Amino acid sequence: MTSEATGPHQFSMPGWISAAPFERLLRITIVEACEGRATLTMPFLIDYAQGAGLMHGGALVSLADTSVVMAIKSLLPAGSHFATLRLETKFLLPVKRGVVTARARVLSRVDRTIEGEATLYDDQDRAVLEFASTFKIARDTRISGISFVAGQPPEGSTD
Repeated sequence: MTSEATGPHQFSMPGWISAAPFERLLRITIVEACEGRATLTMPFLIDYAQGAGLMHGGALVSLADTSVVMAIKSLLPAGSHFATLRLETKFLLPVKRGVVTARARVLSRVDRTIEGEATLYDDQDRAVLEFASTFKIARDTRISGISFVAGQPPEGSTD
């Protein structure tokens, strides 16, 4: 049994388009997010390796999903609540080293449904993963328990 709190959690984020705690755990960096597009990076650290020494597929999917989220956030009002409904992933090549770059874009929005896609590239600029997803904006669009404070480090941050 763990002595760590298991939620629900409340925390602050430095801005609407910023890394949440899980994304910080994966060392995801938001390079750019604007006009329905986003570019993010993530290093291949030993903690992200699977048993054969390759980057774990779950880590790659997390980067892809987060990149589409940031592209969506660039179009929605701050504090909008939305979630992944569906995702489809095609693994093209293994990642063995370096920094992975995700390039995402919003494809369409119909009412509360948003479609997006991302392609991940290895440090040799080879496509390693293709990703497509569908998100739904919640009826109650206000996120509770999370605050977005520009210029302030997240709670618990050592920055």
